[in-house]
Amino acid sequence: MFRNLIKGLALAGAVTALPLAAQAQEIVVGGKNFTEQLLMAEMTTQLLEANGYDVDKRDGLGSTALRSAQENGQIDLYWEYTGTSLITYNGVEERLSPEETYERVSELDAEQGLTWLQPSDANNTYALAMREADAEERGISSISDLAAKINDGAELDFAVNAEFPRRPDGLIGLQEEYDFNYPRGNLKTMESGLTYQALNEEQVEVGLVFATDGRIAAFDFVVLEDDKDFFPDYALTPVIRTETLDANPELEGILNELSGKLTDDVMQSLNARVDVERETIEDVSESYLKEEGLI
Repeated sequence: MFRNLIKGLALAGAVTALPLAAQAQEIVVGGKNFTEQLLMAEMTTQLLEANGYDVDKRDGLGSTALRSAQENGQIDLYWEYTGTSLITYNGVEERLSPEETYERVSELDAEQGLTWLQPSDANNTYALAMREADAEERGISSISDLAAKINDGAELDFAVNAEFPRRPDGLIGLQEEYDFNYPRGNLKTMESGLTYQALNEEQVEVGLVFATDGRIAAFDFVVLEDDKDFFPDYALTPVIRTETLDANPELEGILNELSGKLTDDVMQSLNARVDVERETIEDVSESYLKEEGLI
């Protein structure tokens, strides 16, 4: 309703009554093509519109296409993951702490005219999950526990996507770090989204998941502790073209306030409302922003 009021005032020529931000340029907000990214693009759109901006939302893009569009000035801002920029866009293979990862991508992407704002506490990294009851029964709570079971000869089927077993930051590096060798016959390759279904339907004992996916809580999965900090940090963070931020400096405070509220639990809950409870992206975004007093 508030957004409609703002638009109505603008059409009535009452621009002088709006905040300074209302007179700023149109902001193009991007997003990738999966639930969490669709939510962030919609929440950002509603948040900026409530603050008087005109927004052109362009979501549903592939990761590389979205990044290129931002570098080319076609997208002003979107929410990126620190690990994705570090490894995929900048080719850094060095193992870094979460803080070092953020500092490195901030420095490298500044050279591309991009500014990383405040990172959230939502870390959408790779994770290994089991059904909670099964994990408790087997005495497995960490990846070290799992590695020990495998080394003792346990046969636990592991649902993975096609690329995970071949990636140095996937199974290859994981086995080196935890000193175990997962039997090839127990690796069950499938599309990423199907790993959750396979684990939930007890077709496998272990599944590759993403840490903020809503199905983890909905299906009573437990994420195994990465007790050797193998997986890179993938902190969900607003990234904006520096030129756009210079022209609209108040965007930093607006976006950082939202970023400061996001955690793994928050994103799991929001993602689950879309993927499991079948609420719309628009409704989930609006209700969350209102609950947090952001619009």
